[in-house]
Amino acid sequence: MFRKRGRKPAGILVLVLMLSTLLAACGGGNSGSASGENTDNGSAQQTEGNTTAALTGTIEIDGSSTLHPLTEAVAEEFGAANPDVRVPIGTGGTGAGFKRFNNSEIAVSNASRPIKDKEAEEAKANGVVYHEVLVAYDGLSVVVNPSNDFVDKLTVDELKKIYEPNSTVKTWADVREGWPAQEIKIYSPGTDHGTFDYFTEAINGEAQASRNDSQITFSADTNAVVQGVAGDKNSIGYFGFSFYEENQDKLKLVPIDNGTATVAPSMETIKDNSYAPLSRPLLLYVNDKELERPEVKAFMDFYLENAPSLAGEVGFVPLQDDQYQAEKDKLAK
Repeated sequence: MFRKRGRKPAGILVLVLMLSTLLAACGGGNSGSASGENTDNGSAQQTEGNTTAALTGTIEIDGSSTLHPLTEAVAEEFGAANPDVRVPIGTGGTGAGFKRFNNSEIAVSNASRPIKDKEAEEAKANGVVYHEVLVAYDGLSVVVNPSNDFVDKLTVDELKKIYEPNSTVKTWADVREGWPAQEIKIYSPGTDHGTFDYFTEAINGEAQASRNDSQITFSADTNAVVQGVAGDKNSIGYFGFSFYEENQDKLKLVPIDNGTATVAPSMETIKDNSYAPLSRPLLLYVNDKELERPEVKAFMDFYLENAPSLAGEVGFVPLQDDQYQAEKDKLAK
């Protein structure tokens, strides 16, 4: 048990108070520690006599849901080191992200395809100057339901037959002779998604060119595409490789015959570009005016420093070290 302390005589208390006052006066008014530690609740850091304001503010990001896992992982790590900076991240799709970006509503836009000419023209007309930053590579994954035991692969031409505008494909038998005459349920990311743009251009020859009838379901939420394919034995869909890796226990990956080789997406085939034509770049677009804010510049530098280790964790293929250095050099200029 603790012993109860008795009261100190009044004279001793007066002496203690006098000594405390004297010591405080000798301290020269410096309320910080001798090592220069921050004593202002994290609002400033003092190093070797120089005071540097801690990073604060909000960095709003929107755009590609495909790139979201990597940007979110970076933002979490950045937030741990910079707790006074908020980084809200939307998943409206690449096209929707560019609309907000071009209206200066957000600082950074996630993109699963390069900016289109008309989007770049809109940015210029609105006075938005930007940097394009390559951060990783991805491979679009074509999937069917696990109970599908006849689809062993699909050729690029067969994918086109299924997804092209005015497609006459109704059943699997329409895709390949010998397959069952069972009606196909087709799923696709929404038309604002960079994934949709990239797939339609690579397979149908023109971005946004797609069938649009009762057999196809478009969804702005990629997870809804995953659930649609997982829940229908005659379904087919596509999305980024990271979504397949997260849900591979309830999906069947389809290798693609591009006319030269039949290849399934993997970290290796995406990296060496043998998974063609469905490998693609993942990009950030940052507003140059926003880049002048120290928290935005610090976030972008942090992104490029940590993307090599975090990209693989979320199912993407990181760039080579010299490629990341080139992106850092672009931002530095």
